Amino acid sequence: MQNQFLSAIEQICEEKGITKESVIEAIEAALIAAYKKDFGDKDQEVRVTLDNESGEARIFVSKEVVKAVQEGFEMLQISLEDAKKINADTKLGEMVEYEEDNKEFGRVAAQTAKQVIMQRIREAEREVVFTEFSDKEGQIIASTVQRVERGNAYIDLGHAVGVLFPNDQLPNERYYTGQRLKVYVVRVEQTLRGPQIVVSRSHPEMIRRLFEMEVPEISNDSVEIVAIAREAGMRTKIAVKSNLEGVDPVGTFVGGRGSRVQAVMNEIGEEKIDIIAFSEDTKEYIAAALSPTKVLSVKLNEDAKKAVVKVPEDQLSLAIGKAGQNVRLAAKLTGWNVDIDGADDAGVEETAQAVEDEPKTIKTQDLEESLIAEVSDAKPEEDAVETVVTEVVEETTNSTDSDDKTDAKEEKPTKEKKADSK
Repeated sequence: MQNQFLSAIEQICEEKGITKESVIEAIEAALIAAYKKDFGDKDQEVRVTLDNESGEARIFVSKEVVKAVQEGFEMLQISLEDAKKINADTKLGEMVEYEEDNKEFGRVAAQTAKQVIMQRIREAEREVVFTEFSDKEGQIIASTVQRVERGNAYIDLGHAVGVLFPNDQLPNERYYTGQRLKVYVVRVEQTLRGPQIVVSRSHPEMIRRLFEMEVPEISNDSVEIVAIAREAGMRTKIAVKSNLEGVDPVGTFVGGRGSRVQAVMNEIGEEKIDIIAFSEDTKEYIAAALSPTKVLSVKLNEDAKKAVVKVPEDQLSLAIGKAGQNVRLAAKLTGWNVDIDGADDAGVEETAQAVEDEPKTIKTQDLEESLIAEVSDAKPEEDAVETVVTEVVEETTNSTDSDDKTDAKEEKPTKEKKADSK
């Protein structure tokens, strides 16, 4: 019987994931409650010990030593005469403890013991879960969807169940029972109903943990992620830097043929990820954060922490992004308020700058000489116009004279014909 009892304790420990000491403490508390229910008083001091090897339970009762026991306090007091039978050195006012013979508990006491055991085991189980997952806050756990109710997805984490609230879900994902996915443990809270584990698929730090799983260089501090800006399900920007000379941080995170960044994207539903190189130069950092936009200039207002970025007019929409997404993520990533300014004369400015940078081989003329030269160059054109007009007039005159002569020639035969008729 004792062996069966110990086997049951070990089975409970294995199923619930709690220690044997916790189960034994629960059984001892249950026996105390059962004893008080059938044979003692609720205010009585009772102690129970359960042997770990044999499973034998021993009950000890403590009572106050008095000259004479008062009526109604038999469970709490013991006479000096009876106390000396237990311990000869006992004095008045002391507490004397003696072992009570094990008794057969009734049905009510047994039911009380069962409830106490279950309650203590649940408390021990909750404490184990809280301790275990408190250490996993900020980590990624492989899990399975247990059920979906009222928009909340309940995730099986092994010894516990986490909850994935709607605001922690990816907008383009639909969850179903049995679905396998990775979740980020946001926090573990102790509530009246036990520990509540809140997990997320949209938290920015999930991107960091996924890259740590794919990029081994992060663990030895060769490269690191400086900042993350994420709009879950749409786009993420991360700023990375290298701590070792000669190591390309962007290439390290992208991987061969994009294998590393693609593996991360596969875990978050093909969400687009922009990887940029971090720079201590704020202007360069902001310009890189607006990638893939070509930035012409960046002006900073240190007091207001505001940056005005000038881009070519044809790339204005690209810099802003769909619904302002690109500039919004750049602002989150850099911590600066970014304003985009389109430049119509961007090409003119670049050309002027290029001319200034080229060596000056042509001698510059002053303004007066230039104007005189332009006027002189215009005269031949005016003479040419006059010549053309003269030629047109002459051609017109010649044409008129020729027409008159032709008419005269035509009239002569007519007169001759009239004479013949006469």
